[in-house]
Amino acid sequence: MQVVAINWHIYLLTHSALALGFVGLTRVLPIIVFSMWGGVLADRADRKRLMFASQSAMTLVSVVLAVLAWARRDSVAAIYLLNAVQAAAGAFDNPARQALVPRLVPIADLTGALALNLTMFQAATIAGPGLAGLLIAGTSAGAASGPAGAPAATSSLGLVYALNALSFLFVLGALATIRASGRAESGASANESPLLALRSGLRFVFTTPIMVWTMGLDFVATFFSGAMSLLPIVADQVLHVGSTGYGMLAAAPAAGALMGSIYTSVIPLPRKQGAVLLWAVAAYGAATVVYGLSRSFALTLLALAGTGLADVISTVIRQTLRQLATPDSLRGRMTAVNMVFFLGGPQLGELEAGFVASLFASAALGVTVSVVSGGVITILAAAAVAARAPLVRDYRGLSSG
Repeated sequence: MQVVAINWHIYLLTHSALALGFVGLTRVLPIIVFSMWGGVLADRADRKRLMFASQSAMTLVSVVLAVLAWARRDSVAAIYLLNAVQAAAGAFDNPARQALVPRLVPIADLTGALALNLTMFQAATIAGPGLAGLLIAGTSAGAASGPAGAPAATSSLGLVYALNALSFLFVLGALATIRASGRAESGASANESPLLALRSGLRFVFTTPIMVWTMGLDFVATFFSGAMSLLPIVADQVLHVGSTGYGMLAAAPAAGALMGSIYTSVIPLPRKQGAVLLWAVAAYGAATVVYGLSRSFALTLLALAGTGLADVISTVIRQTLRQLATPDSLRGRMTAVNMVFFLGGPQLGELEAGFVASLFASAALGVTVSVVSGGVITILAAAAVAARAPLVRDYRGLSSG
């Protein structure tokens, strides 16, 4: 909800596509800068306390955003700064959160637990933006004429920010009731300096071949097939379905991912998970190709849902693999490295997709070439890993029994 509100807030204040692009930049840069240090801290401090501190910081950001909106003291610079602060807090929160998960369930149930976690995430991804849109729509009519009408919409934006701040109270309460220990197991780097601990984490990740292969494949797939930023052009100039159709298309990947995460949370994946991972990545690329070639609204919806379904299956396998392959004392740093790949690929991919599309005089043709070529490269990347990395192809996950 808050992501949608911030994007709309910036749009009301500027009506600038470039200004909207900087919203993503202010989210990504703090994660790149701070995530590795967040990983080091997650492996040296109590993870529950670290999450409590980071979640409290996020709560404060939402409160300040609400106050600025209600007091009409908002500015683009202030929103950028607060967005960056929240992303920086997330850079410390996520490694601690991911490293804590294996403490909460038996190892045999880890795959299902990760899938259930993704189910909640995808459900929020579908419902949150829609609810935020309904709340914002109450006063957005006065702002439709341009930035001059922006103050009329700030009360509803403030409500979204305030609801987000309220939601953090439930998160903090949940953290307070977790019985599992938040302390990382002692490892060889326990007495190292932070810099040496950082180097130890990087050395572990980049000297573990199956992690290198899977993270590299993840980055390539999201870099070349990341074309959701082109969806407005697809809706407007290719499918001619307008803003209503655009909203449905934007929700389709999350809907597909929700179905996939529910399935993987209740039905054990096959033992030969390496092959499933590679087929899922190839299916992600194939669905992207269909999305690029389609001129049918229904087919495009199905294709986008297919990308979400394939992506969540590969994500569950990759997350489980990495958790099992990583000692507890290194899980925070492993997650931090993965964050850079996981978030950097899609963000840079959107830039790549837009650049390729801009090379063509026809926007519709440019989008088609950009999306289809990205999907084809993703399929080829999956085939290359299957051929060159038998340790990935033959990887066997947790037994279903």
